[in-house]
Amino acid sequence: MSDATAPNPDEESLVDALTGTQKSAILMMLLGEDEAAEILKNLSPREVQHLGGAMYSVQGVDQDTVNAVLDEFLNVIKQQTSLGLGAGNYIRNVLTKALGGDKAQSVLSRITPASSERPIEILDWMDARSIAELIIDEHPQIVALIVSYLDYGLAADVLGLLPHDLQPEVVRRIATLETVQPDAVRELERVMQQKFQANTTLRASQIGGVKAAAKIMNFTKTAMEQRIMKDIKKENKDLMQSIQDSMFVFDNLVMSDDRSLQTLLRSIDTEILVIALKGADEVLREKLFGCMSTRAASNIKDEMEALGPMRLTDVQEAQKQIIAVARKMSDEGTIVLAGRGGDEMV
Repeated sequence: MSDATAPNPDEESLVDALTGTQKSAILMMLLGEDEAAEILKNLSPREVQHLGGAMYSVQGVDQDTVNAVLDEFLNVIKQQTSLGLGAGNYIRNVLTKALGGDKAQSVLSRITPASSERPIEILDWMDARSIAELIIDEHPQIVALIVSYLDYGLAADVLGLLPHDLQPEVVRRIATLETVQPDAVRELERVMQQKFQANTTLRASQIGGVKAAAKIMNFTKTAMEQRIMKDIKKENKDLMQSIQDSMFVFDNLVMSDDRSLQTLLRSIDTEILVIALKGADEVLREKLFGCMSTRAASNIKDEMEALGPMRLTDVQEAQKQIIAVARKMSDEGTIVLAGRGGDEMV
């Protein structure tokens, strides 16, 4: 009897060979489509792509492996059938319910042979290097239009992968974009059709502008930001100033409410905060210290003193990391950031 319940060495080796993502994929495929779709909605595009690929890679695993994975995660065997049957339709249905048809098609195009649709929206599901390689030979205006459609963090990453002499030109063109008429969208579609063999609906689009350029610049590295702004200033000083005025900088935190700052501080690594505060003015320092416990504030002050002199570029980089987190939390609705001048909320 004891032999019947002993672990099977071969079974254990199979389970050990699975990655964490593959084990998660097995569990996902044991769920109903609606439940799996709800989980996928909370994952990033990269995570969905990895998990979707893993779901295909494990569709042929045997029942013993499935049971072993269930034992490992849940200690309860809830499924008695093979995963392989109908896996393609299952995965397509789950991704479609979670992401909508267009984005699901984009993910499926990476894990199965499939054609992509709605290329503009699909760009958000591509990695920065792939997008940069896709657009690097296009006219700067086309590049600016495409970058304008991206999420700001992704746009900053793409911008960083473009040639240095092209970067300020792209930011300048983004800053001067406002309403994009159908002719411009048609030209953009022509370019994207060549890349994806698809098309999008023509309509006037509100993209770009100074605020969009400023938000993208908020996500760039300090050295890159300074170089781009310097080049833009050479051609259009007023435009550079407008972009700079619209950027949310570290000192703007002083205008935010205490509750938002407390929430933000809980998400910031102490080491980064210590470096960032080295370059902050006294008013902002006291504001942030007031949002901490007395003990925490005292510890931060001690670490700042022990740190000694810091390079300005290191301080600025730490401040930009905090601003990137702050803007992300603001976009998610977790905190509220008071804009420059105090009368605009971003």
